[in-house]
Amino acid sequence: MDAIDIKLLDLLQQNAELTIQELSTEVHLSTTPCWKRINQLKNNGYISKTVSLVDRKMVGSNVTAMVFVTVNTHDQQKIKIFAETVLEIPEVIECYRMSGEIDYLLKVVVSDIESYDTFYKNLIAQVQFLKVTSHFAIEEIKSTTKIPLSQLEKLSKKAN
Repeated sequence: MDAIDIKLLDLLQQNAELTIQELSTEVHLSTTPCWKRINQLKNNGYISKTVSLVDRKMVGSNVTAMVFVTVNTHDQQKIKIFAETVLEIPEVIECYRMSGEIDYLLKVVVSDIESYDTFYKNLIAQVQFLKVTSHFAIEEIKSTTKIPLSQLEKLSKKAN
């Protein structure tokens, strides 16, 4: 991993539709070495997938809820049931197992409060050993998929 690889990751996080020609110009390489580096970044797992980000409001997902879930027992079977259930609910776009007082944090997007109520009833019907607390976002101040690369830059400088 060197400065060129880091720059490629940064550029691709901003716009994965840049052509090889555009990328190679930005990192001052010819197209073939640039293409090889991008493929190597994919093969080494630095780039896990390439997707298109859909504007949630354009598709009617106007409400974002942060849902805090606490389970009343931590046996492995119930943890598995919860995980399998959440994986099947499309409104849950992120789910994290947490440390501390909250066991799970879900990010849920729905069209309106009535849709959230349907989501909620579905969740508690499938997983009956939960305490669920919901907080609704009033304003989105920052939302990004871009991962900071400053740590890679520090490691790259140490290696040189």
